[in-house]
This record gives sequence, C-alpha cells and structure tokens, in this order.
Amino acid sequence: MNATEKRSKTAAKVTSKTAAEPAATPKLLSGGNPQIAKGHGDAPVQAYIAAMPGWKSEIGRRLDGIITATVPGVSKAVKWNSPFYGIEGQGWFLGVHCFTRYVKVVFFRGALLDPPPPGASKQKDVRYLDIREDDDIDEAQLTAWVEQASRLPGERM
Repeated sequence: MNATEKRSKTAAKVTSKTAAEPAATPKLLSGGNPQIAKGHGDAPVQAYIAAMPGWKSEIGRRLDGIITATVPGVSKAVKWNSPFYGIEGQGWFLGVHCFTRYVKVVFFRGALLDPPPPGASKQKDVRYLDIREDDDIDEAQLTAWVEQASRLPGERM
C-alpha cells in the first residue's frame, strides 16, 4: 500500500467513526439556556430549539414556525447562546433566550411596534415578551409583531 492509499484509508476510518458517534447533548447554562456553538443558518437554530429543556422546546418550535412563516427567507443564527432572526443586509430584528421560568422573546426595535410588546427594557428601543409554561400565546399578535419588526431597521451584531 502506498502513502496515498494509507492516507485515504485513515481518512475513511476517521470519517466513519465521526459519523457514527452520537451528537453530544448541549450543556445547559444558568436558567436552562442551551450552550450552542455560534453559527449562521437554520441548523444551529434547530440545535438550540432541540436543546431547550422541557416545555421550552415546544415554545421554541412554535416561535420558529411563526417567524419562518411570517418572514419568508428570514436569516437565522445563534450568537451568544441565543437564536437571532433577521433580514440579510438589514440586521437582526428578534432574539430568543431561555430563563428558568420563561422564554424571553426580544424585539430589538420593539418600542416602535404597535402596540409595543409588554416588557420594557433599559435600552430605549428594546421590548420583551416573556412566555411562561402555562401562558396562552396570542399567535395573531405575535405574528403582527414579527411582521412589523421585520420591516424595521435591524440591530447590527
């Protein structure tokens, strides 16, 4: 066997071993927020959602579904262990983060939404929607906020 064949055989072993290993379960940070490597696209966001503990994962799936249906072609990324949604070239309009008792939806220009989401922030334009386990989500209002937020200039991060 020549050197090229040996390298090929070794590469095949490494590839098959890596493909066969199960994915590690992400570590949960304080409040149960999943630690997910930063990355752009749908895959890291779906990894975050899958790692959200308990009932929060279903909330993540619902949020992602509403955002994706409302803003076709939405850009997605995970940064600072949180999913972000935005418009390519315009910035991020929304983020999600897990806390112990709720999932926080962050509208980066939320003060400009009509009506603004209920949670105030120390930052002038930011507004929050906290979703707890037994909350009834007003999907029509959430959809309206997502649609409005997607048309505003996004946050550059």
